[in-house]
Amino acid sequence: MIRLLLTVVIALNLYACASRGDYAPHDASWVPANTADAIPKNEPKSRYGNPKSYVELGKRYHVLDSAAGYRKEGIASWYGTKFHGERTSSGETYDMYKMTAAHKTLPIPCYVQVTNLDNNKKIIVRVNDRGPFHEGRIIDLSYAAAKKIGISATGTGNVEVVAVTTGHLPLDTDKAILPKTAGGDGHIYVQLGAFGVIDNAESLADQLRSSDFRTVRVHRAVSNQQALYKVRIGPMPSRDIAYGVLARLAQSGLKTAQIIVD
Repeated sequence: MIRLLLTVVIALNLYACASRGDYAPHDASWVPANTADAIPKNEPKSRYGNPKSYVELGKRYHVLDSAAGYRKEGIASWYGTKFHGERTSSGETYDMYKMTAAHKTLPIPCYVQVTNLDNNKKIIVRVNDRGPFHEGRIIDLSYAAAKKIGISATGTGNVEVVAVTTGHLPLDTDKAILPKTAGGDGHIYVQLGAFGVIDNAESLADQLRSSDFRTVRVHRAVSNQQALYKVRIGPMPSRDIAYGVLARLAQSGLKTAQIIVD
């Protein structure tokens, strides 16, 4: 009886997808539950999918100029086989195995962190499509994203969506005039480590430069009469941009970086 009740609950939760003739892949067991998150990066707005406003199902939606500061809680759903291979609002082809999402008003493309409020799993996805247009839903995840965050079986889930912004920071800012922080107490850097041997610091810096972080510098400091060589990226125009860089580094496996004001 318990097994039957669970089956009924899952079937009801999947009704939104199934009623549209939309399903998970025929063999979803091979879809990795740990598909790598999307890596935030600077991208120009798509030529498609960014009108000032548009009408869908009789309702008008106004597209935001920027994703900066966006944060909202609500219900997430997912879309799969029905749209796999179809054109998205950005003009790209929808791939349910990639970490993407659809949103009604965020600019295309942009990046958001989605947190499942029921299990605290977090993912980063790239918004490249419009939807969902069901009442009460705030984001439509690709199948891979839904599986990673833990809502592929239930069909929907309670989530928080927060924009991950990188601003318009060029990777090479040597010639840029960068503002100080609001308090006037220094510039903002992302620091990846401090080494007692300069060769170790330069080796890490070279690895970062080869990954397209061209504003990497090794700063020399003295602590307790001991020289330290700090590997930093920056300076950066804002903390939001620094957080975007942290997200990129985390996706590359460098999760010990921190923001420094100096």
